Amino acid sequence: MSGAPVLEVQGLAKSFTLHGQGGVRLAVLDGIDLAVAAGECVVLDAPSGSGKTTLLRALYGNYRSDRGRILLRHRGALVDLAAASPRLLLEVRRETVGYVSQFLRVIPRVPTIELVAEPLARRGVSVAEARERAAALLHALALPERLWGLAPATFSGGEQQRVNVARALVVDHPLLLLDEPTAALDAENRGRVLALLAARRDLGTAMVAIFHDAEARRKLATRLFPLPERPMAA
Repeated sequence: MSGAPVLEVQGLAKSFTLHGQGGVRLAVLDGIDLAVAAGECVVLDAPSGSGKTTLLRALYGNYRSDRGRILLRHRGALVDLAAASPRLLLEVRRETVGYVSQFLRVIPRVPTIELVAEPLARRGVSVAEARERAAALLHALALPERLWGLAPATFSGGEQQRVNVARALVVDHPLLLLDEPTAALDAENRGRVLALLAARRDLGTAMVAIFHDAEARRKLATRLFPLPERPMAA
């Protein structure tokens, strides 16, 4: 790794209180240190239930950490997402950090082409240019053009996931968080998604990813990051 990290995690800890089980506290992450540079794809390496998705959600600001820092290079300066205001978090998501989850959250009756173009429109890109870039991605992901005017709520799982990927990639985020982005795809479409992600990585996008698929790890990972064993509940 060379140059200043795009992302640096220092001493991150996250726990959950199980109110339905007598207030038991489950410590999921404790003392996580991680630095990711431009052009790296760091794949989280741990069994299911080890906190991999919790870490990604903390990096995206969906979960507030108990302690530690999440330092991100945003607009040329370092910001600590662990202490960021909601307004700053929204700005960071719009410009600097993209997230691909296993599930697509759709707005009923919004056509696919508009759903994919919307992140660009929020950044002030013209409607025509946003739709053109969205269309290019949907073509690259082999989503039939006859579906673009339809809302993706009725699509198959694989079609929805390709819409999900297109929506995340339509903006050139310096950092991408990937939570099993190919899990619902057949081999051909998985290859398309991996090729797009590899191209972004090679252009300098930093990535933190969860992949259980061996092919995805082989094609994308620049290194593996083992998560420590989950601490005991208290």
